[in-house]
Amino acid sequence: MNLTRIDLNLLVYLDVLLREGSVTRAAEKLNITQPAMSNSLRRLRELFSDPLLIRTSEGMRPTARALELQEQLREVLSALESVIQITDFDPLKSQHLFRIMASDYAEATVIPPLLELIRTQAPGIVIDILTPSDITFQDLEKGKIDLAINRFDHLPKSLHQLTLWRDSFSCLLNVEHPACAEFTLDAYLAAAHIWVSKTGMGIGTGMTPRDTLKLGWVDEALAELGHERQIRVFTRHYQIAALLAQQPDLIATLPTQAALLHKNNPRLAIKRPPFPIVPIELKMAWSALLQHNAAHIWLRRHIQAIAATIEASATIPTTAAI
Repeated sequence: MNLTRIDLNLLVYLDVLLREGSVTRAAEKLNITQPAMSNSLRRLRELFSDPLLIRTSEGMRPTARALELQEQLREVLSALESVIQITDFDPLKSQHLFRIMASDYAEATVIPPLLELIRTQAPGIVIDILTPSDITFQDLEKGKIDLAINRFDHLPKSLHQLTLWRDSFSCLLNVEHPACAEFTLDAYLAAAHIWVSKTGMGIGTGMTPRDTLKLGWVDEALAELGHERQIRVFTRHYQIAALLAQQPDLIATLPTQAALLHKNNPRLAIKRPPFPIVPIELKMAWSALLQHNAAHIWLRRHIQAIAATIEASATIPTTAAI
């Protein structure tokens, strides 16, 4: 096949077609007419000698050949983009909007210092923060979302990822809580607790104290010791858990970075858990389509630097340790 006879725009069109799964949506995405998109699909079918997309009762579905091409296309287009893209990015003049999916934990720890940096280095940049329930991995793969910052059970292999930090756990409780003076395992088990967690993507489900397979890191660590805690409140928000921990009878066990946000609150004590808990990893993930984007590289590098600074300063005050 003579490459000089191939319209490289067709590869871009095919990539969008396979990501959108619709001629109409692909045309809208590419800002061309639907007849033009249909004609491009006809030419692509001739080029690859394959239907590529087949209409079914559930809409257009890619053929096996199209699925094979999809990953190869992303690599080829990403490489082409890195070759021809204008690499200059002036943050002082940029009016870029970044969409970032961040868990409550990531939002509270990473976003404030990021905004401080943007205020001085890139005042025209806008940040749109979404929650894990707002998006899907497909949105991230398609580049509709710039970054996802969270603790993930798994990530699609098509996404790039970077570990920002590994975090231990700490406990927040009222300074007048009965367990505060002597924070032992027995005192911990005798207390009432706030459960807090929301990992991965999608809509969450209701919890009960007997959902042992779904309770997560803290309860799994206790179960290995043959214990369980008395959960009185379930929440998906770390900052709400910290607020509730100010009550005289509740303990919140949180990632240390989330707990340290409240180190200057005179009503709260920060304690190390009286049993070992496996650390968690906060990760940043993004689409291969944005890997070589200059603005995106700028954002990733600064978030990575911010995370390194936060991790290095993560010290529980000596007055709060057991």
